[in-house]
Amino acid sequence: MNTDGNQTSSQHPWWVAAAATDEPVEVESAPKRSGLTLSLPILLAATLAAGAVGAGVDRIFVSHSANLVQSHAAVERAPGSIAEIAARVSPSVVNIDASSSQSADTGSGFFIKSDGYILTNNHVIETAATTGGDIKVTLSTGDTYPAKIVGRVAAYDLAVLKISVTNAPALTLGDSDKVVVGDSVIAIGSPLGLAGTVTSGIISAKDRAVSTGSSTQNSYINALQTDAAINPGNSGGPLVDMTGAVIGINSAIASLNTSGVFGSSEAGSIGLGFAIPMNQAKKVAEELIKTGKATYPIVGINIDPSYQGVGAKIADIPTAVLANGPAQKAGMKPGDVIVEFAGKKISNSDELVVAIRSHSVGDKVSITALRGGSTLHFTLTLVSAK
Repeated sequence: MNTDGNQTSSQHPWWVAAAATDEPVEVESAPKRSGLTLSLPILLAATLAAGAVGAGVDRIFVSHSANLVQSHAAVERAPGSIAEIAARVSPSVVNIDASSSQSADTGSGFFIKSDGYILTNNHVIETAATTGGDIKVTLSTGDTYPAKIVGRVAAYDLAVLKISVTNAPALTLGDSDKVVVGDSVIAIGSPLGLAGTVTSGIISAKDRAVSTGSSTQNSYINALQTDAAINPGNSGGPLVDMTGAVIGINSAIASLNTSGVFGSSEAGSIGLGFAIPMNQAKKVAEELIKTGKATYPIVGINIDPSYQGVGAKIADIPTAVLANGPAQKAGMKPGDVIVEFAGKKISNSDELVVAIRSHSVGDKVSITALRGGSTLHFTLTLVSAK
């Protein structure tokens, strides 16, 4: 260096090398994991180099007398912060690998009982369950256990697994009926196999009628909608409120083209995720643990899927109303168009199925239907599907 402070060497000083040359900067790509390539973004510090490029400009950024001090002070994270809730909830969330000769599916789940009961989505383990595959659960500690299926029900897209552990950190189950639009929420799971991933957002909407495909039947969800980033692999993981209580089971996402269950060829998160409300999931989980299966209620009708009008139309064929079923006993007939169920407006057949399944067997409900030019009102009691 000359006495006037200008660099005389042909090499650039390290702190301006990237900005003072037209040569590309090469970086080594991060390793792949579970099919996901993580690349390292590079941001050139233009603000630092701005005063250093050009002849006659002093390139000494830090004087020799500067003292750089490293802080060792602990960062305080208040109770109720995202960081505090994530640290408290994450040990209860597990990664699920369900493999068979046909597929290798991954998803998430969480402890609902301390003696090893885990709640997840049926679609995470369905193929393994029907083809004799293996299901393994990996805890946040890295320990892996074989899991057995306690019970599963495709209609609600829920399943309960059990592993041989004691004193598991079971999560608190919240009241999803008390959730309101705008409430802050946190999603925890294993998107794309990246276990322990935490994202946050709000409840964007309630009572979304969401239908997801299954190899056996469609699942109908009276869903909570959230903008928390969730992706394939988050399936079955918890959506928690700002107390750390579970208010939903992350189950479906929407892409720009369609919506479907995690694990399909869906695009990444666009801020449209859907979760099964915890009150519904809790009721189903308790049945699965107690009996190994769960029931769901029916009205006793077949819906016309081709109907394009407002409401849900009972198919206009003699067998569309189940003999001695609730609808027939109440006086409903083929061709009736249901426009309200239990006080909820019905726009299409999916909304009707979701509304029915949000109730329990034995519930007495009111139905408003159109027949010809007349509006009719019915009261019936829901029965269990056979």
